[in-house]
Amino acid sequence: MTCQESSLNKTQQMVDKYLLCYNKGCGERFLPDSNTADSCLFHSGYPIFHDALKGWSCCRKRTTDFSEFLAIKGCTKGFHSNEKPAEPLKPDISGSKNASEDPGSKLCKEIIVQGPKSAEKMQKERPRTPEEMTPLVLKVARSLEQELEKLTLEMSKESEKQVDPAVAFLGRKCKHSGCKEIFQGPESDQTACVYHPGVPVFHEGMKYWSCCAIKTSDFNDFLDQKGCSTGTHLWVQPQEKQNVSCRYDWHQTSSLVVITVYAKTALPESSKVLANRTQLDIQIAFQGKKEFRKELELWGVINTKSCFVNMLATKVEITLKKSDPVTWARLELTVVPPQISNESEPNVPDAAPVTNIEEILDDDLSWSEDEEILD
Repeated sequence: MTCQESSLNKTQQMVDKYLLCYNKGCGERFLPDSNTADSCLFHSGYPIFHDALKGWSCCRKRTTDFSEFLAIKGCTKGFHSNEKPAEPLKPDISGSKNASEDPGSKLCKEIIVQGPKSAEKMQKERPRTPEEMTPLVLKVARSLEQELEKLTLEMSKESEKQVDPAVAFLGRKCKHSGCKEIFQGPESDQTACVYHPGVPVFHEGMKYWSCCAIKTSDFNDFLDQKGCSTGTHLWVQPQEKQNVSCRYDWHQTSSLVVITVYAKTALPESSKVLANRTQLDIQIAFQGKKEFRKELELWGVINTKSCFVNMLATKVEITLKKSDPVTWARLELTVVPPQISNESEPNVPDAAPVTNIEEILDDDLSWSEDEEILD
């Protein structure tokens, strides 16, 4: 044996000692003796393909190029593994008929395959009557707990700085519309508050309050109209929940649907997500008095016992377990278009929130007699 052949044999023996790592995102060769807990850098999650974006569920990086997706470095350290991943499930064959069983037919072959349910069959299996909604399990992440602790600390500091209301309200005007009283001290609460409980209406050159409907064309006369109801003064406008719309998105795998609502600092004690097999009612309170509400008629059927909600510092993830491994065409079963009203007359509500017309004037709004304005 020549020196060259001996060298090639040694090289081949060294190559045979190296094993191929099958961890996602690695693909390197390694020696079993030098395999440590931080030798491999791989992806512990699963690939996500949604709206032309490609990425991994375990890290946040997304790209539209498939080559860049394959080149995304792993985010988890661990041991190399030479075990091949499990192969995709093959269809169940419940019966077969081949040439050996039927001598008269050499090419005849019959296979019965049991695959996932079709979308049409799923629609037929949807419940026909409304089902009871049950709350999903809420899981609060440590990052959200830290943000809530900071928020509680800030609120306690602000409460310590608060002064006596009798001093803080001095010079403040009553918030009721039409009342001109100014807080001068505790004795101001003894006076009666005469105000307008309705809303201002401007229509066809006329100005009036919806509660008493005394119409006038002069704006100063409208402001000087005496209130039609008597009550107690309101020195501070009460803080009510503010219904807001949040950006939300969703993606799916063969068995899961994940809805992501981008609401920062959600409040677990004031939030809940209710669900049955085909409906979802999302109620998320966040950033103090803000609230996001959304009711969904789901495209597919879910298993509520396996669904849960992850509450993070910057978002809320709702994980839904599909009852059947079928790809959903969309998130909602039907999309209702916004209704357009052709009414020309203003709709005046029976009860309206407290409105101070003089505060509206302070905002430099331009009033037009040719337009209908409801505040």
